[in-house]
Amino acid sequence: MVREFLAEFMSTYVMMVFGLGSVAHMVLGNNKYGSYLGVNLGFGFGVTMGVHVAGNISGAHMNAAVTFTSCALGRMPWKKFPVYVLGQFLGSFMAAATIYGLFYMAIFQFSGGQLTVTGPTATAGIFATYLPDYMTLWWGFLNEVLLTGMLQLCLFAITDKKNNPALQGTQALVIGILVVVIGVSLGMNTGYAINPSRDLPPRFFTFIAGWGKEVFRNKNWWWVPVVAPPLGAYLGGIIYLVFIGTPQDPPELENSVVCEDHRITVLPKANPRITSSLAPVSATPANPADPALTQPVPPLSGPMPLEHF
Repeated sequence: MVREFLAEFMSTYVMMVFGLGSVAHMVLGNNKYGSYLGVNLGFGFGVTMGVHVAGNISGAHMNAAVTFTSCALGRMPWKKFPVYVLGQFLGSFMAAATIYGLFYMAIFQFSGGQLTVTGPTATAGIFATYLPDYMTLWWGFLNEVLLTGMLQLCLFAITDKKNNPALQGTQALVIGILVVVIGVSLGMNTGYAINPSRDLPPRFFTFIAGWGKEVFRNKNWWWVPVVAPPLGAYLGGIIYLVFIGTPQDPPELENSVVCEDHRITVLPKANPRITSSLAPVSATPANPADPALTQPVPPLSGPMPLEHF
């Protein structure tokens, strides 16, 4: 599981560096170097690059809600859950530290040296999500549940080989487009965290980097991107499996004899006097006096292959 841990670490790091960097351009660039659409593209294609980095190693979850749903629905053992989440959290934390280092001078010039959570020169929003003034806590909770449910439902559809999955080799791009679509259509109310691994580690980084306790106190929002996305992802996965998903058909055996390579080898007869167990059974009682019924069965030599089940 070490390789899977490193895969989640690296894929989440790549996703978050591109995503947080695009937010930094929007906040610090005074609408010259970035935009809300740019943020959506940054996170969307960051996800695409993350899938390419670790897709065949760990599945490139990059999202604790997706990992939780995979375990809860029996698609992955629970023993991998802490390994995946730890890798995601560390990757996200390191990405926040990287963006802080890259944009350090721009952050302090923009904020006048005051690291604040709210106000016209607030910069904490570069790293984590915060509710706008018109949103309430529980309305934001419902938003996160719905958005993450849509994410998980569509992820199942994209990867469902019995439905209409993305073409082989295009899954990473399609998943990235999915994130972009969620952002441009539904992301305004809460910043569409839809991922505990995207929100909590960078928030903790801002807490120790100088923004202080306000990153957790502001509208008491910090716990919603941690709790609501796993709930929403689980509900979205259940809804897909119940309404759309096709059940697995139990395997049917055509022969009661099963061997590892699907072949049976019949050895040559050691004694021609012994009647072969493979001789056809006649429905008419055998008469020893009738020579036609006492013909010995020719011995079999060599293997007798059976068709693959």
